[in-house]
Amino acid sequence: MRRISVLLLATVATIAPALADESPDTIVVTANRTEQPLARVGQTITVIDAAEIERRQTATVVDILRTVPGVTIARNGGVGGTASVFIRGAESDQTVALIDGVKINDPSSPGGGFNFGNLLVGNISRIEVLRGAQSVLWGSQAIGGVVNLITAPPTDTLAINARGEYGFRNTADIVGNISGKYGPLSASAGAGYFRTDGISAFSEARGGKEADGYRNFGANANFNLALNDSISIDARGYFSNGKAGIDGFAPPTYSFGDTLEETRTRDIVGYTGINVALFDGRFHNRFGYAYTDTRRRNFDPASEPTETFAGDGRNERIEYQGVFDIAKGWQATGGFERETSRYKTSNYGFADTPGRAQLNSFYGQLLATPIEDLTLTAGIRHDQHDRFGGATSFGASGVWTPGGPERNWGTTLRASYTEGFKAPSLYQLQSDYGNALLRPERSKGWDAGITQRLLDGAVEASATYFHRDSRDLINFISCFGPLTGICTNRPYGTYDNVAKARSTGVELALALHPFAALALSASYSHIDAQDRSVGSASFGKQLVRRPSDSASVVADYRWPFGLQTGATLTMVGTSFDNASNVRRVEGYVLADVRAAMPLGHGIELYGRIENLFDAKYETVRQYGTVGRAGYAGVRLHY
Repeated sequence: MRRISVLLLATVATIAPALADESPDTIVVTANRTEQPLARVGQTITVIDAAEIERRQTATVVDILRTVPGVTIARNGGVGGTASVFIRGAESDQTVALIDGVKINDPSSPGGGFNFGNLLVGNISRIEVLRGAQSVLWGSQAIGGVVNLITAPPTDTLAINARGEYGFRNTADIVGNISGKYGPLSASAGAGYFRTDGISAFSEARGGKEADGYRNFGANANFNLALNDSISIDARGYFSNGKAGIDGFAPPTYSFGDTLEETRTRDIVGYTGINVALFDGRFHNRFGYAYTDTRRRNFDPASEPTETFAGDGRNERIEYQGVFDIAKGWQATGGFERETSRYKTSNYGFADTPGRAQLNSFYGQLLATPIEDLTLTAGIRHDQHDRFGGATSFGASGVWTPGGPERNWGTTLRASYTEGFKAPSLYQLQSDYGNALLRPERSKGWDAGITQRLLDGAVEASATYFHRDSRDLINFISCFGPLTGICTNRPYGTYDNVAKARSTGVELALALHPFAALALSASYSHIDAQDRSVGSASFGKQLVRRPSDSASVVADYRWPFGLQTGATLTMVGTSFDNASNVRRVEGYVLADVRAAMPLGHGIELYGRIENLFDAKYETVRQYGTVGRAGYAGVRLHY
């Protein structure tokens, strides 16, 4: 395995000195919280559009994210298992997850983060991954970056899309969406159902025998009502209800193994807002209300009571954002947010102390293009938390295309300085293990990169270097002996700002389109994510589940008679499952192949084989992963 990994790294590093494969005209919304062409964005961002999502045929979001430069994932078992997304070596709960621009973190989780394990591709039509701290516009948690999942938008004409597939271990996936416009009302709505017998969460290679299945029902809706040319109303919703088998630590040995436990997770996301355009459309105002509600339950039929855990987390956000086009090439963005978070949990029927907090935020950003080929952006944000006080974040970026459009050198230079912060979670502040004196986690970092396009975009190559220092990171502290100081009234431990971390690395990628029928892209990331907590036994060690090296190659070819074939090769290097770097998680190489054949009249047959060479691997120690698996399905477009 190690020889294979080194060979693949060398190959990708040789052919892929680049990062992004998007056209400068690609429109992105996550970087500036408003639509901007990529040519005016100084941050590092990757876009996976609807066509690419459809080509990949992947059922889960994390399996798409694993091929994005600078992103690694870890999942406890198969589909539906708890999944973490690490961006540039940051903690998973330092990643902001959005659905249609609405933040979906779970206040009832210990770190206040989001579990990506229940996220299926479903009717998601676009994914934007913004790397680097982004707290100026996205606030708390945006230390590693932002993942924005955008569902199928309304269309001007009637459009119906549906697909169904079946495969490995009785896996079935059915998804449908309808969109259109009737007078002033534009709408898109859909639903999906996924189920699988699954694999053992406890690795079958280590003796796991009992399969842990998964099922999920999801729905999405997006409505826009244009009252006139200047005023419109938005309403969006997302629903997910999943049930997954899990394994645990059964008596009498309490070692990890097969159990009949299961976990159920229900997510509700809602947004409604009014949009008002003033001064002939130069001043866009948005007033919105967002609501997220996460409900988690764990059950163990061998336990009394059978409900072993219950968690409820809710966020309500009132927000305003204004975007003013001052003059050609000059734009100001500003806003206000009030977030009220609540949580309550219980274990085996014993309720934990419930918690509540309010966070008021103000932000402003100026985007300027003083000359035609240079765009500069700078912003500042202040967050006022009713528990720990205030935090101020600053960020700036620039993008320069020397030569401009007239000489068309095809060169783009980007650089950014970013600050991030993460408010302590409600659990860390107010639970029975909580510490009301916690400070927010903070980070400062920068990145710089170059993109070169050649042959009218047939070749694109770029490279980015990044550096981030994080301080006041919150860790759990065990309490023994005299319960004094921070351990007073905390016999089972508490939380404290005791850790520091540093992450540096390089992201390389290459996109080739030598002719219309062939698309080839490759990427390689090296991330050195270290514990920098002075005096800690883990000082200088690699952060948990953060592999240093990862690479991917994606190739697709459309044959003259319509058949489309493709393959994805993914390599992930060695990581460690504990802070002392004693328990290794070996690296692995995965190969997936796929094909799709249009039959006419909007009908397409497709199929794929995942993990073609049946690699035996783990992303989390002792947890199983899916071996070789095949799937076939049909798509309908109208």
